[in-house]
Amino acid sequence: MNLTRLLPILVLGLLPGAPARAVSPAIVSEGFIYETAPFPQCHASTIEQTTGGDLVAAWFGGTREKHPDVGIWVARLEAGQWTVPVEVANGVQYRRPDGSVSRHPTWNPVLFQARGGPLLLFYKAGPTPETWWGMLTQSTDGGRTWSPPRRLPEGILGPVKNRPVQLANGEILCPVSDETPEKPSKWSVHFERTRDLGLTWERIGPVNDGVAIQAIQPSILFLGGDRLLAIGRSRQNKIFEVASSDGGRTWGPLGLGTLPNPNSGTDAVTLADGRHLIVYNHIPGEPGQWGGKRSPLNVAISADGRKWQAAEVLENEPGEYSYPAVIQSRDGRVHITYTWKRQRVKHVVLDPRRLEPRDFVDGQWPK
Repeated sequence: MNLTRLLPILVLGLLPGAPARAVSPAIVSEGFIYETAPFPQCHASTIEQTTGGDLVAAWFGGTREKHPDVGIWVARLEAGQWTVPVEVANGVQYRRPDGSVSRHPTWNPVLFQARGGPLLLFYKAGPTPETWWGMLTQSTDGGRTWSPPRRLPEGILGPVKNRPVQLANGEILCPVSDETPEKPSKWSVHFERTRDLGLTWERIGPVNDGVAIQAIQPSILFLGGDRLLAIGRSRQNKIFEVASSDGGRTWGPLGLGTLPNPNSGTDAVTLADGRHLIVYNHIPGEPGQWGGKRSPLNVAISADGRKWQAAEVLENEPGEYSYPAVIQSRDGRVHITYTWKRQRVKHVVLDPRRLEPRDFVDGQWPK
């Protein structure tokens, strides 16, 4: 798909299957990463810019979430066009003597371009989020080829949904969370640090008990100096937040922020101008419940990571629009990918300078 040629159509929302909506001054382009694929469902996309400047996206795709045939698929944006998706990892464990294959589903790929290093692709393998384990593969040619995947050390998962951050000293800090198999399950946040691109690891936390506030899938924001803020999904009907003043070595108490969260995935990034941007479903709901609703999909902006303003609506029609991933590329544009009705991965490009933030009205999205 050539995004440049299709821009007038895409911005008007006239892509096949996409509802028409008003033109936004901040939306540079939008469209699907692929039109057809050898799998019926997809979810949990991730996007990254390589050292060479290309964009790479990944997601899991298969019959349906949790099905053993779900694998990790990758596409690259070259000269304005996404390449055909290629499966680069799966959950095959071994081949039995009778020729049948032992295979688990894969989950939640996370791409990360390390400074001066390879393009890393973390993902999970295993029957469920309560029992999965961390995997890592890497590419030295911008996502064209990948090394044989290897399992991370026992007790280390790698980033569970959203990208790591690389600190000034070169260390990579991963936002991680655990879901326990107990009923009701505990959802807790922890962090993992590597100084050598994933060869050795240090685990930090958990930073909450997983009961009073059930939280998973953090994103890490930079507040200046050694101050960090992690925010993400909770079962308490609000985005959670937890802060560090020492570059992630220790963390304060985990609490709830102001934005609503219907127990649905989020992602956030600190922009080059110091502002913070979050992509999430602005849906008030009952704590601990989801109810199947993941529309609208929204963008909010903040100066401090805590007080937010409404900035953009990406989707507002019925359907599932969920699990966003967001980065800012070196040209200053913001790239967002997300699940579109479990059928495709959508890619939206924003110019953050053209966002028009507005205050919320009693927590509601302004009209």
